[in-house]
Formats: sequence, C-alpha cells, structure tokens
Amino acid sequence: MTKTVLLSVAGGIAEVRLNRPDRLNAINPDLLRDFADALRAAQSDPAVAAIVLAGEGRAFCAGDDLKEFGEQSAGPAETRVFIENIQEITRLMMNGEKIVVGGIHGWAVGGGLEWVINCDIAVMAESCRCFFPETQLGVFVTGGVTTLLPNMIGLQKTKELILLGDRFTAAEAHQMGLVARVVPDGQHETVARDMAARIADLPAVARRNVKAVLNKAFQLPLEQAMALETDATVEGFLDPGTAARVREAIAG
Repeated sequence: MTKTVLLSVAGGIAEVRLNRPDRLNAINPDLLRDFADALRAAQSDPAVAAIVLAGEGRAFCAGDDLKEFGEQSAGPAETRVFIENIQEITRLMMNGEKIVVGGIHGWAVGGGLEWVINCDIAVMAESCRCFFPETQLGVFVTGGVTTLLPNMIGLQKTKELILLGDRFTAAEAHQMGLVARVVPDGQHETVARDMAARIADLPAVARRNVKAVLNKAFQLPLEQAMALETDATVEGFLDPGTAARVREAIAG
C-alpha cells in the first residue's frame, strides 16, 4: 500500500511530503496517520535539524477529502477522533523542537491552510491560492487557527477570512503576514530547502530556543514572555559552543 505521506532524510534535513496527488493531497484518516508518523520520526531523529514540508503533484493540500467523507457516515465519536488527529499534527509541528519550513504550491485549503499557519516559516509559490471553506460547509476551523491566526493577522481579518471563505492569493497571504515569502512558481521547494539548510547550520540551542520561546511568548503577557527570554538567553550563554562562536565572530 502506497504511503500517503513520504519521509526522507539527507544532510540534517527531513523532507515530509504529502502523497495523495490524485486527490490534491486531500486529508483523510490514512494521511493523518502517516503524517503524524512522519513528523514523530523526524522530530525524534537526532540527525534531523529542520523539516521541509511539501505536497506531491499539483497542490500542497486541498483540505478534507469531501468525496470520501460523503461516502461515509461518521458519528460524533468518529468525528471527534478525526478532529483530534488533525490537531495532533498541529502539536507535532508547533511543539516539536525541529523547525518546520513549508514549501507550498497550488492550493492550500481548509486543513491544508491550517498546516501552512502551523509552519515555523512558509514559502509560497506565487500562483498558489488559499481559502477556508469550513464555515460555508457549516463546520469549524481546527489546528489552533482560532488563536494563531488572530495573532498573525488581526481579529477582524481572521473573522473575514473564516466567515466569508473568499479565495486569496499568495501575494495577499504574504501581505497579511500569513507566509514569510512568495517566490516564482517551481521555486517554492528549492527556497524552502535552502532556508532549512541555513537553519540546520545554526547552533542547536539557538534554533531550539528561537522556536520554543517565540511560540510560547506569542500568546503570553509581557512579563511571562520576558521571563522565557531570560531563561533562553542564559541557556545560550552557558552552551559550551557559545564562547567559541563569540570569539570567532570577534576575530571577524
């Protein structure tokens, strides 16, 4: 049976690739299982410093597989399990130590767009299109979007995107602050890999704390955020490699 998510590791970079191209990498239980397995493996591998997330075929992810769900009759218990499995992906992406760089193209819809938001850095191809269809279908967003997106783009803009479900471009996503970069079509994965390689070359303690502290401080009061900054800075100064790196920087 073909894996719905592929994992490969080379040069300290793990590549996690959604692999249902015939369905535009639409989300179903198999994909959620394989995605979680791949993320756990990458996050726990000491040889991995960063993760590149991408999609096979014509799109990153077209959201939930509505055709498959329409053929099934899931009750409340099964639906809750499905949503919890989606949210487990968010935990693995955001709470894991490894930096996740998304190389996004084609379509990023619904749950797929939520995973873009969960990335530490997202690079999007200029022709990519995005939208949240959930409200139009009578359901709700998941993946931590209710707290993450307002912090990224503001509460009113979040409500507009989720309530109206309008499609928006990669350029508009960048303008809102939803993605870090927009690149010409076909370059999204190359740029994401280059970013991941640069991140992999950073001191491990530094890249770990940048992610952990910023993700926590993002939603904390100022004093708690500054306390986390202090702890992370002390840890960085005490790291055995820091003194050598400082001397090297001074030497020029």
